[in-house]
Amino acid sequence: MNEVVAAEKILDTMLSKLGFQVQYERSESADGPCLNILTDQGAHLIGKGGDRLEDLQYLMNRVLNKHYPDASRVKVDCDNYRQKQEDELISDAKEMAQQVLQDGKSRQLRPLNAYYRRIAHNSLADIDGVKTSSPKGNGRYKKIQIEKL
Repeated sequence: MNEVVAAEKILDTMLSKLGFQVQYERSESADGPCLNILTDQGAHLIGKGGDRLEDLQYLMNRVLNKHYPDASRVKVDCDNYRQKQEDELISDAKEMAQQVLQDGKSRQLRPLNAYYRRIAHNSLADIDGVKTSSPKGNGRYKKIQIEKL
């Protein structure tokens, strides 16, 4: 059985036990496979700032890896919420980088989890004249520092 099909079955079982009836849209991104949940109850699945969506993704991937140890990580989205968040983050990061280039003052992005920090770092990697860094530490959410070279 394909790991994405298995991931969809796992997610569907979890959501149906919680009383949700949903449909899925499968896609492939640079980060790997993605299951986009399509529902009219998206706010309940997304949670505040996407925290429930992150939890669903974490649990689904834990179960998937128990049955398929070599399975790649499957991203879970709901009504394209994460895609919109990623696009907004990239736009904000690039705008901030342009401000840093103009006035030379370093700036920080809002606290981000590791996944979103990687997206921000990658989106600014090809902009000449700026560098990015994240503080060391064990915190889940960290700010990215954008500085002029």
